Amino acid sequence: MTTDTPLLEVRNLAKHFPIKGGLLNREQARVYAVDGISFTVKAGETLGIVGESGCGKSTIGKTILRLEDPTEGQILLKGKDITNISRKQMLPHRREMQVIFQDPYASLNQRMRAQDIVAEPLGNFDTGSRRDRLQKVADLFARVGLRPDAMHRFPYEFSGGQRQRLGIARALALNPEIIIADEPVSALDVSVQAQVINLMMDLQEEMGLSYLFIAHDLAIVQHISHRIGVMYLGKMVEITDKRSLFRDPQHPYTQALLDAVPVPDPRKRKARAVLKGDVPSPLNPPKGCSFNTRCPFAFDRCFHDEPKLQEVAPGHMAACHLRDAA
Repeated sequence: MTTDTPLLEVRNLAKHFPIKGGLLNREQARVYAVDGISFTVKAGETLGIVGESGCGKSTIGKTILRLEDPTEGQILLKGKDITNISRKQMLPHRREMQVIFQDPYASLNQRMRAQDIVAEPLGNFDTGSRRDRLQKVADLFARVGLRPDAMHRFPYEFSGGQRQRLGIARALALNPEIIIADEPVSALDVSVQAQVINLMMDLQEEMGLSYLFIAHDLAIVQHISHRIGVMYLGKMVEITDKRSLFRDPQHPYTQALLDAVPVPDPRKRKARAVLKGDVPSPLNPPKGCSFNTRCPFAFDRCFHDEPKLQEVAPGHMAACHLRDAA
């Protein structure tokens, strides 16, 4: 991998889920969960992915990890195409990609002690002797802020924040280069969220980690991310650095998301672009722009031509016909 090669590159990634039925169990419809997504993640960078529930954020993470097979597109890890390789061929790449799950309780085996949960990835890859693994586990516990005597506890004996720290320690066990964090703090109290986010940022600086951080909380994504991608109905509608996104959003959907963030001062009021209607079904997405059913600025072209994600300012990409002339 050269210095110019992204750590992770996703090209026109799509994941469609067929719905089958009838006597012959034939495909009757498709759920367009992810439909033509492209982005890159550099070494040491955090790319935040935001959007409403059901827009395909988690499906992107699962497909990149090859927990789901992509329908179309390419996934390149350090310049190597891992889109269609076998499970056996994928095994060495799993050391380079790890995941932090949303639910810190369901993602842990309740019958295993904490030390065995963190040591399991090391055993799967036959890394060192048992003594070496236990020492590695002890080091990881200290690194994520867990006491050494917690190694012998079961997951139900931890608080929610401690369980998520345990999940982070497990993700770090194989020294990965990129971690897919799928809403890792959404199930935690606000005070605990800040602790976990700051821990992840400290680990990134210390270990040179890259994150694909999936969330719906704009404040958290702004805090941890270097760049942010905004998704709507399985498509990427805007992507840029966090400062540009919050100062000068270029897509009407991004503007509406930012307007929906409450101002923590009852004396201050601001104009809000309130979205009308519901998100269309991914079973039958609208023709043209996927946002045309709720966009206050939609015109004729929006209902026929799908806008392409294009550069509207240096380093700022948006998929909107309003920006075509610019």
